[in-house]
Amino acid sequence: MTSERPLVYAHRGASAQFAEHTRAAYLQALADGADGVECDVHLTRDQHIVLLHDANLDRTSTGTGPVGDRTLDELRELDFASWKGARIPVEYGGASEQLLTLPDLLDLLEAADREIGLAIELKHPSPYQLRLEDTVLRLLESRGWEPESSRLGKVQVSFMSFDSDAVRYLLGHMPAEHVCMLVDDVQVEDVRTDLVLGRLTGGAVANVLKVAQAEAEEILDGGRAGIAGPGIGYVRSHPNRVRQWLADGRRFRVWTVDEPDDVEHCLAVGIQEITTNRPAEVLRQVGAAVV
Repeated sequence: MTSERPLVYAHRGASAQFAEHTRAAYLQALADGADGVECDVHLTRDQHIVLLHDANLDRTSTGTGPVGDRTLDELRELDFASWKGARIPVEYGGASEQLLTLPDLLDLLEAADREIGLAIELKHPSPYQLRLEDTVLRLLESRGWEPESSRLGKVQVSFMSFDSDAVRYLLGHMPAEHVCMLVDDVQVEDVRTDLVLGRLTGGAVANVLKVAQAEAEEILDGGRAGIAGPGIGYVRSHPNRVRQWLADGRRFRVWTVDEPDDVEHCLAVGIQEITTNRPAEVLRQVGAAVV
């Protein structure tokens, strides 16, 4: 039991209920009372910032191929919601309105007119490399974002990446407290299975990812990024490192925490921010833990 509950961020919106990154998912997260929302960003061919997790369109749309090969107008012709099989209420918009750009999401958050967090994950490798970061920062600045406080009106913005180069670049533009270094364990067998790779190729890819994991841990060990962003599996597997980072002043944003047992573990450890696909359920659970 604690006197303060962790903040609850909606992972790609309320994505257990509606298709991830869609207008419906974010409007539901706001209706659920999420303290913040998380999004992943890519650049289109004509340099618009779109909210999608994968570098390819195949899993979450009626399109195929790389996101970066399409213009925004071409992407808007695709269906990004039907794959989920969820009926979208009329007030959450039609099928053609579900793809969001970063400006679209900012409009939704500003219209909510309450204090809310926005965690932006910069997805790499990107065909546009660090132009992705530059484009995001220029957009935010054009809307009045102030780097020192990382605020845009009532929206508290933070930035995340698994890519250590991206994190170092972001640290050159704002205080460390607004930058999250994402980290997770890399298992060779998981890489082979998830990416459908053979033994040699899977091992080579896993070795590259292990180097990235070590770089992320080094950045967090040194306190260069103010926010640690481990997966819940990492938190359970590395209790000593987690305790050390907490003692050293790292703020923790843990993903993706959907199961009640994992929520309880985060509460027991003292995690400050929980990212979940089920914000309404997790908010009820962490609220019940407050004395």
